[in-house]
Amino acid sequence: MKLVRFGAAGAEKPGLIDADGKIRDLSGVVADISGDALGRTGLERLRALNPNSLPLAPEGSRYGACVGRVGNFIAVGLNYADHAAESGMAVPSEPVLFNKAPSCIVGPDDTILIPRGSEKTDWEVELAVVIGERASYVSEADALNYVAGYCVCNDISERAFQIERGGQWTKGKGCPTFGPIGPWLVTADEVDTGDLAMTLSVNGERVQNGSSSTMVFKVPFLVHYISQFMALEPGDVITTGTPPGVGMGMKPPVFLKAGDVMTLGIEGLGDQKQKVVAFKK
Repeated sequence: MKLVRFGAAGAEKPGLIDADGKIRDLSGVVADISGDALGRTGLERLRALNPNSLPLAPEGSRYGACVGRVGNFIAVGLNYADHAAESGMAVPSEPVLFNKAPSCIVGPDDTILIPRGSEKTDWEVELAVVIGERASYVSEADALNYVAGYCVCNDISERAFQIERGGQWTKGKGCPTFGPIGPWLVTADEVDTGDLAMTLSVNGERVQNGSSSTMVFKVPFLVHYISQFMALEPGDVITTGTPPGVGMGMKPPVFLKAGDVMTLGIEGLGDQKQKVVAFKK
């Protein structure tokens, strides 16, 4: 299944994509694509529905973030060896974890705001994992049983805030609009994360062209590993790192500016498109 949230920002409704690629309204069935709706029982209930029996969403509806009420938005750093190299950093012996503020989550085609004082806003196409069942101290062998599905994430990053302001990556990762996810959540039964093509272009120029096959730490290990340090709850999101081609790694470095347009996608998980604007207030 492809699950979505659609409608005006802050008033999204739950939906699913039917066989014709149209959005069907699930608001008469579930309150949101969040929490218990993402558990095994909740997903089985949605799979049992006849999509054609559900109302169609209005034509041209905006896609919101594909998961609502995200509690933990956890990111994995330097999880592609070639990206670590372009960043001038060693491949870690254990996953590098940091938090992205859930308040940074936006829809897949929403505007990206360059933060006040930023000179080094960057892009990162990433595979995101959405948790479906509470996971605490789970084994690697059992970890995928706790996953609801997967989606595209653009892990927008302000490199000066991240690297040059005291060593706390969170500072450069959670600014408003820095977490587009979607367009849809594809349930885990329909996705093999072993070798998914991942691409990102800026103003029509391809800058990232990678594959999930080059991840250092794979999805089952990441879910297992993170669950040793915190309890993961249904609807939590883990974004799993980026392949090479980020602006910071270019020679000379290239960063986003107002007017730039990013297009990105992951094989089978859909595409995003975002225009960049300067923060004004």
